[in-house]
Amino acid sequence: MAFTKLSIEAAGADASCGSTTASEIDIWTIFRALRDARSVFGLRPGHIQTLQAMLSFLKPGHGETVFASNYTICQRVGGIDERTLRRHINRFVELGFIKRNDSSNRKRYRVRSSGGECISYGLSLTPLLQRASGLIAIAQEIENNRRDRIFIRKQILTKLAHLEEHDPSNTFISHARKALRRKLSLPEYHALLTSTDAEYQSLSTPDDPPETTELPANDGQTVRHQSKSKKEKKDLDNDIADEELKPHLLTSVCDQATSFSTERLRNWLDIENHARTLAPMMGIHPETFEKAKNTVGVQKASCAIFIMLQLGERIRDFGAYFHSITLGQRQNQFDPLALIKRLSETNERTV
Repeated sequence: MAFTKLSIEAAGADASCGSTTASEIDIWTIFRALRDARSVFGLRPGHIQTLQAMLSFLKPGHGETVFASNYTICQRVGGIDERTLRRHINRFVELGFIKRNDSSNRKRYRVRSSGGECISYGLSLTPLLQRASGLIAIAQEIENNRRDRIFIRKQILTKLAHLEEHDPSNTFISHARKALRRKLSLPEYHALLTSTDAEYQSLSTPDDPPETTELPANDGQTVRHQSKSKKEKKDLDNDIADEELKPHLLTSVCDQATSFSTERLRNWLDIENHARTLAPMMGIHPETFEKAKNTVGVQKASCAIFIMLQLGERIRDFGAYFHSITLGQRQNQFDPLALIKRLSETNERTV
C-alpha cells in the first residue's frame, strides 16, 4: 500500500497495460467512500475487507486488474475460506464494481504482443474506479446526514434541559427523551425539534393581559344599555370560542385510530405522536404532515388523521384527501369538532 494514486481509464484500458492518463484520483479515497456507503449497497464488513485486500495487489502503472490467486487473496484478507471469497467477489460483480476477464484455463495473467499491446486476465477493478465520483457523492451525503442529525439532536437536548428547569413534571420531556433513545431519521429529528420548539415557545410566551372595559360615571341608560349589550355579545362569543374538541372525545369517537395505540392517549401531544405514526401507514408522507401542521395547526392535522381512518372505505385516497382538507382548497371548510359530533351521533344511532 505504498502507492497513493491510480489512473482511472476508460473501458478496455487494461489493454494498454499500465498507460496513465491525466485523470488521477486517490484509490483509497474511493475505497473509503464505498466503505462509508456500504449500507446503501447492502455490503457487510467482510465484503469491504476483501475489497481492501484486492486493492492492495494493484501497483501504479500496471493497470487495475488483480492477478493474485484466490488462495493468495484469502491469506491477505486474514485466512478466510475460498468459498467466502468467491461469494464476496460475486457480490461485487453483481453490483458492477468488479468485472471478470477470464482466460481459457481460468488462470490470471497478462500477455503482451511485440507491438506493446497486452491483454489482462483477472479481476478488473476498472468499473469501481469509473464510479468514483458517484461513490464519493453518496458518502458525502451520508456524512452530511449524520452531522445534521447530531446537530439537531444537540438542539433538542438543549431545549429539553431548559424545559426541565422550568417544569420538571412536563410529560413531553420524558416522551422526547424516550424518542431520542431510538435511531431516528433526519425527518424524524426535524419533527421532534419542531415539537420541542412549540413546547418551549408555549412555556416562554406570557399570557395576554385581560382587557378591561371602563364605564362612564354618569347614569345614562343608553350608554349603560350599549355597554351591557356589548358585554353580552362578548360573553356569547367567548362561549362559542370555548367550545373546543377535547382529546378524550376524539379518541373515544375515532376508535379505529385509537385501537392501533399500545398506550392510552391522554393529551394532544400523545394524539399528535400517534398521528405521526399512522400517517405513513395511510400513504401520507411525513413532510406532508409537517406542512399541514404548520398550515392548519397540529390539532387539526392530527384530527384529520383520526377522522379519515374512522371514515375508512368512504375515502378513496387518504393522501389526496388529507392534502385537500389541510393544504388545499377545502382547508377552511374542515371542522374537526363538527365532524366528530356527527360521527358520535352516527355511532349512537347504530348502537
